[in-house]
Amino acid sequence: MEFSFGQLEGFVAVAEERHFGRAAERLSMTQPPLSRQIQKLERSVGAQLLDRDSRGVRLTAAGEAFLVDARRLLALAGRAPDLARRIAAGQAGSIRIGFTGASAFGVLGRVLNTIGGQLPDLRVELSEMVTGEQVAALANGEIDLGLARPPFDTATFASRPVHRERLVLCVPSGHRLAGAGPVPAAELASEPLIMHSPVKARYFYDLVVGLVPIAHRNVVHAVSQIQTMIWLVAAGRGIAFVPESATRMRIDGVAWAEIDGLPDRPVELHLLWARESANPALSTVLTALEPLTAELG
Repeated sequence: MEFSFGQLEGFVAVAEERHFGRAAERLSMTQPPLSRQIQKLERSVGAQLLDRDSRGVRLTAAGEAFLVDARRLLALAGRAPDLARRIAAGQAGSIRIGFTGASAFGVLGRVLNTIGGQLPDLRVELSEMVTGEQVAALANGEIDLGLARPPFDTATFASRPVHRERLVLCVPSGHRLAGAGPVPAAELASEPLIMHSPVKARYFYDLVVGLVPIAHRNVVHAVSQIQTMIWLVAAGRGIAFVPESATRMRIDGVAWAEIDGLPDRPVELHLLWARESANPALSTVLTALEPLTAELG
């Protein structure tokens, strides 16, 4: 089936005016070429769309149905150039964001609300991934922006810190350290420990090992997700070092404690993107997110 937008415009004009003469005048053309347009359209569609008699023009049942789609197609055609311009300017289209599970405790919501408030026509697609998966997905063009943990290959990727927070201790309810005030890190070496995976959660593994004296013989489990660690603590399997934002989770059976002697906010989360990204929406999203990153430098 082949027809032109000119034929659709002619058909809609005749359908609305119920008269070839008035429709031709509305379209700034003469009646004979308009009649030929409608005839070509009917041949393409394979159905009679208009009944013509001395009293004027009426839509057939097929014409009534076709009119709905003809108007929709013309409306889409009218919006297409503006949509293309908005996509090219990064104001429409889509952006694919990867995020770590822990970033969903607070940062992800702020990021999405900022994008939605400033770029309402931009569609956001989300994928939960650990940092290593995000790096691979960015390199392969599978996502456009990540919420990930450093360090990164600065030759391939650009990044901006979007959040910094404290490292805190998660312990089972009733544990001797629950509510005990800031706990010296040296007192934790002998505790059974739910540890971060050195492969899938390398950032947190390196961070904890660098800040707290860990006796590896006391590591009971090594997992990649913060939420899993907390559930294991709730089951009484051990204690865990988690970012402070995890305290927003309401899980029965756990308590939180501060750790004495640590840097103020050692846990970092960064916006991460490929320097060679071809998505025009990325730069507009990064501009929209500047207020979230400006104070962190």
